[in-house]
Amino acid sequence: MPRAKTLGCTPGSMVKEGYYFGVPPLALGGVSLLLHWYVAAAVLVLFAAFIFSFFRDPDRTIPTEPGAVVSPGDGRVVVVTDEENAGRPGKRVSIFLAVWNVHVNRSPAAGTITKMEYRPGKFLAAMRERASVENEQNVFTLSTEAGEMVFKQIAGLIARRVVSWKKPGEKVARGERIGLVRFGSRVDVWVPKEAEILVDLGENVKGGSSVLARWPAKAAAAKLNGIDTAERETNLTATGKRS
Repeated sequence: MPRAKTLGCTPGSMVKEGYYFGVPPLALGGVSLLLHWYVAAAVLVLFAAFIFSFFRDPDRTIPTEPGAVVSPGDGRVVVVTDEENAGRPGKRVSIFLAVWNVHVNRSPAAGTITKMEYRPGKFLAAMRERASVENEQNVFTLSTEAGEMVFKQIAGLIARRVVSWKKPGEKVARGERIGLVRFGSRVDVWVPKEAEILVDLGENVKGGSSVLARWPAKAAAAKLNGIDTAERETNLTATGKRS
């Protein structure tokens, strides 16, 4: 059975999965303490604290400048490369999420999810280059004012569950929460060659707030229904701030 799932998300300091995984060891730690099993109690409580920290979901300040493509996750940039997608020349930025990073993923731009494909695969270490192609992943195709872009949630050696909270056809704001990958992972963003990449290898980024690239809307699409593109992006970004 596919491991990718579509779930609801309520914004807050921690996603609800944190309670599912963190409360049982915390309760067992309390029982161990009552039984005077102090070492076991300490280990269980510390484990619960780690889980609660892993599933934290902090609010972020979303950039408002038109054409900004933000990071879909927290972590370190491990790949910046030229890469074709479906025969189109472009550029890919890959970000590795360590276990101590926030693992809630966010939309890199405002637009409509035209396609979401679950791809079963391996569980190679997420830092490896082959993970972008061979590992289990959710692949999102996003239609924006500038054109079509692609971003991925990729499972890793320890993270073996990619979770999406969105469905094809849904509109998303820049920086809006779209899902998570559990316990260490990777996210990829692909943009056409016209986009200007603004990050370097080894740079640490924050999901929803760090700008990975600048990709202004096409001149022909600068106005739609009498509303300026910049104004529409600002409105969608404001929605992302409230999500």
